[in-house]
Amino acid sequence: MNTQLVICIVIFVLTLASYLLNKIPMWVTAMISMSALYITGCIDASGALAGFANVNTILMAAMFVVAAGFRRTSLVDALCSFIMKITRGSFEMAYLGYLIIALILTNFIASPMVVYAIVSTLLCAYLDTTGKSRSKYIFPMMVVCVSCCGILPLSTAIQQAGQFTGFLETYGFDMVYEPTYFFIAGWPMLIVVPLWALFIGPKFLPEQPPLPIAAKEEAKQQKGKVLSPMQDKLGIAIFFLTIICLIFSGQLGVDTWFIALVGSLLMVVCGVVDQKSALRDIPWDMILLYVGALALGTNPIGLMALVQAGSLTAFMTPMATPAVPLAMADGGYDLKTIMKGGAVISVIIPVIYILYTMTVLPPF
Repeated sequence: MNTQLVICIVIFVLTLASYLLNKIPMWVTAMISMSALYITGCIDASGALAGFANVNTILMAAMFVVAAGFRRTSLVDALCSFIMKITRGSFEMAYLGYLIIALILTNFIASPMVVYAIVSTLLCAYLDTTGKSRSKYIFPMMVVCVSCCGILPLSTAIQQAGQFTGFLETYGFDMVYEPTYFFIAGWPMLIVVPLWALFIGPKFLPEQPPLPIAAKEEAKQQKGKVLSPMQDKLGIAIFFLTIICLIFSGQLGVDTWFIALVGSLLMVVCGVVDQKSALRDIPWDMILLYVGALALGTNPIGLMALVQAGSLTAFMTPMATPAVPLAMADGGYDLKTIMKGGAVISVIIPVIYILYTMTVLPPF
């Protein structure tokens, strides 16, 4: 083991310890970690700064503005009222509805982060309206967005199957990875994860957020500011047009980060979100946390299914997927809280994939 590798391991351990202790802001820890990796020669300047130009960083920031614009429209409150009406005041039924929406969208949109940004906008408004705790219900919904992604043989699975087939061809395998393989390998997740999110996950999360929720305070300040009828209609139209374009980004041939960026710019240009609010709506601490975290990280069908399955368990740290820092901002979580909240499902998921997936799609 060379000296530089030892240094990298030490920095990683110290970074994780600082996240858990939470004595200094996590974004400061992430920036210190990135700086330490650079100054010790573990990464060069390009590697250290790559996170700022990462497409997920841009996508995350842009989706916050798009979601913030939609949150200011009248449709959000109307949807909350409609949901309370059809569920007859049953919070459990309403929350299950949001989980089902997340499950469906994450099989149409390949980015769990984008799906989270869409559903969390509606869920946060509903939780705030009903007086329920964001910190108890945001994280489980985010896990559904990540763990149920691309399992149904729909557009997300079709897109990923095409990529996997390309990998097989690159390495000389005369095989086609079918979209149905994702469903064969992971259909139990479509049942287990939502049930966990509904009945078990919230029990392991705090009633009060460990960290202040900046977006919630901002929403209170904006409560008295009413959009004009035209701005209201434009905000609704931009939000849903952005979602539609994200769903069909593959067919349109346009990257998701660009779609989200255009949506965020339209929200500002049309006056749905003013310039100062747009900058405030972006959780810069979580953006910097994600950027800093990026500086650290015989039958191939079965093996590829297991690798893909492993990616659906990435929800315990901010570098796992951009959906995590988004959820941390909305729910006021620190790392210790999300690790505690995700402990049970992180045991359940590997058991399902090891015992079930390796049986139906054996890797050897």
